Amino acid sequence: MSRLDLAGKTAVVTGAASGIGEALAKALAARGCHLALADINEDGLNTVAEALRSNDRRVTATVLDVSDAEAVSTFSEEVRNTHGEAQLLFNNAGVALGGFFDQVTPEQFDRVININLNGVVWMTRAFLPLMKASGEGQITNISSIFGVIAPAGQTAYSAAKFGVRGFSMALRHELMDTSIRVTTVHPGGVATNIAKTAARGVGVSDEEFEIGKKVADQSLVMPPPKAAEIILRGVERRKPRVFVGRDAHALMWMERVLPTRYWALLQSRLDPLRKPG
Repeated sequence: MSRLDLAGKTAVVTGAASGIGEALAKALAARGCHLALADINEDGLNTVAEALRSNDRRVTATVLDVSDAEAVSTFSEEVRNTHGEAQLLFNNAGVALGGFFDQVTPEQFDRVININLNGVVWMTRAFLPLMKASGEGQITNISSIFGVIAPAGQTAYSAAKFGVRGFSMALRHELMDTSIRVTTVHPGGVATNIAKTAARGVGVSDEEFEIGKKVADQSLVMPPPKAAEIILRGVERRKPRVFVGRDAHALMWMERVLPTRYWALLQSRLDPLRKPG
């Protein structure tokens, strides 16, 4: 399939108030896209949307909890009514949770699954009909390098991000005879607020939580605008998978070569919540 021209298309972006979502919104605007932006953070969302509005570009901002299937359905109808179409979907909204499996409550675990995985499913279900009606479409699902490797202390997050990866792969195969494509994105250490705003397992001590935040801060170094450009270049080429950052590429190859042994090499660096005994 030929290179995808983004100009003039309507792009739906979740998690658009900050981080990769904000950077994607700005980069899409620079490419001439109309924008339907969504986030649960109303103030941040409105700030991003207002900065991108122009006479040549439709920009809407909707406060949205992507884990609420009914709200997502309503959002898709609003986009249909306001924009008339949607060819591009960027499922970017996500949250993090620190703690071993038995340190987090079922409710905390389910929240991560509902936002990071079910949110992608609800959004795709709601917007796929608009893409089919437009005659073309591109679904971009932000997974994580933790959808390729699975560190200790990330059972909920990895379960969700592996789920995004599997869902995206199967959907890509289902849509292969259509004009709609699916790209899965696996960012490495991008400097977003996800670690700073991560929830804390109820059984995680103050010391463990601070160590975890410190390790995350040291790993999250790539500026979001650079990550957004890498993602959009992959989308324009309609690549099935995009790895963002040298760390993501290195970890991908490590898992591929040592699928059952990579953790022995990574444990000392990525396991700040190691349990005693």
